[in-house]
Amino acid sequence: MCRAQRIKRRGQSIQPAGKHCTSTVLQHCRKDRGKNTLKDIEKKREYEKRVVHDMIVLYCRKNHKTAKGVLCQQCAQLDTYAIDRSDKCPFMEQKTFCSNCHVHCYQPDMREQIRAVMRFSGPRMIFHHPVTAVRHVILTKREKKKIR
Repeated sequence: MCRAQRIKRRGQSIQPAGKHCTSTVLQHCRKDRGKNTLKDIEKKREYEKRVVHDMIVLYCRKNHKTAKGVLCQQCAQLDTYAIDRSDKCPFMEQKTFCSNCHVHCYQPDMREQIRAVMRFSGPRMIFHHPVTAVRHVILTKREKKKIR
């Protein structure tokens, strides 16, 4: 609930929105609802990169027996590639995660590697990063429902 909706609920008057909108703040908020600002898109991008990194670290630690937070050369290369793909994604405004995207920009060999990482790390994330795992599931389900 935005500030204008809380004010409206309390019965107080609402001031005009300002320079780019002559309607009330509440109408302005409704008009902009659903639009992603540049800041929101960057936050989504950083969140996606952090989730992928955490999954790769977990995969590498369990399968390649590396120290906590340290990546082997193959996993470091995959992590760098995944971050690069996320940075260059033109569809970040419309999607939450790569699994919900209609265009897969990963090279076939990297796609298989990231798929193996996701398949291994996905179920285990609940034990290592529970908040991130639950948030990821909720966002993924919400996005898939929106796509249908």
